[in-house]
Amino acid sequence: MSIALHLNNLDVSYGAIQALRGVDVTVNQGEIVTLIGANGAGKSTLLRAASGMVRARSGRVEFLGEDISRLSIASIVSRGLIHCPEGRRIFANMTVKENLELGAYLRTDKQGISDDYERALTYFPRLRERLAQSAGTLSGGEQQMLAIGRSLMSRPKLLMLDEPSLGLAPILVQEIFRIIVTINAESGTSILLVEQNANQALAVANRAYVLETGTITLSGNAADLKSNPEVQKAYLGHG
Repeated sequence: MSIALHLNNLDVSYGAIQALRGVDVTVNQGEIVTLIGANGAGKSTLLRAASGMVRARSGRVEFLGEDISRLSIASIVSRGLIHCPEGRRIFANMTVKENLELGAYLRTDKQGISDDYERALTYFPRLRERLAQSAGTLSGGEQQMLAIGRSLMSRPKLLMLDEPSLGLAPILVQEIFRIIVTINAESGTSILLVEQNANQALAVANRAYVLETGTITLSGNAADLKSNPEVQKAYLGHG
């Protein structure tokens, strides 16, 4: 199985505070990999380091066999590594349609853009009903759908999702996870998922990593980690 993303011995610091230390994470092509851990463990930092939003102090970020550690964010996006950040970050004053179109701003393949636009609206039919609406007037769940839809407009080879279910009603959480699985299954898009809802994340992932205070403490098959007593006690509300 070929490797989509490899974070190799990554150290990241914010001033004097070391956020990640010696982190090794691999996402193989076509996999869903989840990263679980407490708040402040460094999960969002790991995604930001992979997407070029923060620079690692040492170590390498390799995407599809290329060292991208020093590339600009735009160069990383153009290679197909797409980061859908926590908090949705949609453009509230722009319409749903304009937000989606912005996801394709680096692309010139008109037919491909049109196909992906239609695909995003097929995944999220609610957005089709609200194309002319200001994104800021959408519900939290609809804004999350828009954020993922906009990411899909970049035609990701690997999609990094940061807390996609945060603050959503349980029925919407189920819907978002179902769509994540569908995106992976239909397009073969690799997915790296950071998610507080460890039960759901481990249920959909192939493999998982546990991050504690900037260090990977456990990794393996997601089903195995889900039945691990330590993981159950710390993250799944058992024991």
